[in-house]
Amino acid sequence: MKTGLKWSGLFLLATLFVFSCGKKEKDGKKKMVIGVSMLSMQNEFIQKVAQSLEKNAEANQVELIVIDAERSALKQVEQVENFISQQVDAIILNPCEFDASSPAVLKAKKAGIPIVNVNSSTKEIPDAWVGSDDKESAKMAIDFIAKKLNGKGNLLMIQGYMGQAAQIDRETGAMASLKNYPGLKLITSQTGEWDRAKSMALMENWIQSYGSQINAVFAQNDEMGLGAMQALIDAKMKDNVIVVSVDGIGDAMKAVKAKKLDATIIQDAENQGKKAMELAIQLIQKKALKEKSIQIPFQVFTVQ
Repeated sequence: MKTGLKWSGLFLLATLFVFSCGKKEKDGKKKMVIGVSMLSMQNEFIQKVAQSLEKNAEANQVELIVIDAERSALKQVEQVENFISQQVDAIILNPCEFDASSPAVLKAKKAGIPIVNVNSSTKEIPDAWVGSDDKESAKMAIDFIAKKLNGKGNLLMIQGYMGQAAQIDRETGAMASLKNYPGLKLITSQTGEWDRAKSMALMENWIQSYGSQINAVFAQNDEMGLGAMQALIDAKMKDNVIVVSVDGIGDAMKAVKAKKLDATIIQDAENQGKKAMELAIQLIQKKALKEKSIQIPFQVFTVQ
């Protein structure tokens, strides 16, 4: 996937580029250095969060090191260990997994380096967190589907990467919301690993298995929703199946406007990156945080 990010070639390295931290500015002041470990730079929404971090780092004259964890919690822990050895001033973590990425948070805190989680959560509590209520996004999606189906029909759910906080919370939110609609039946659920191609293949298999029984699909992110949508279009079934997904990436917004995707639940990547950078800088400067946890609301995007 083409990222179009000016720094992608420089920072998406398999190993960290070691340099001298604490770069001096012209006025002699020490420049802040922040290490960032992102879940996957192959994901458009994660790219948007990273873009926001880069833009806000530049605006605040912060040196930023952005590394792709490539969906590996083990790699993410190693990246944080390298950040610690480089003595960065703060770390921003976009966790790969709720449990398995937690040692990264613990190591940073033990080293006395402030750590901020962005977009997703870990079992170990960081110094600050910025994101959105993933349970709420799932509730919005299920409510939308239930309204479109008048509370009755068969639903399929495509889950994200299993064990990642967004997957856990979106599943929890969806299952809780379904209790309000006894006529809406979840007939199957499986991971598409946040991936468009994998979800398209999964949907093709479900079409073979369930055919006209399918009334709606809830995909836990837009990449998966777009894959499911395309499989339904190819099978000439989309007109009879509602597809709703989460994130509000560019392709999803275009698909909604074209009336191919029924709705996307918009998540604000720009504000997540901006607020994470603000918190990291405040922690470096040892300022008291007004909020250690900042929640940015979702919005339903659809057209009539």
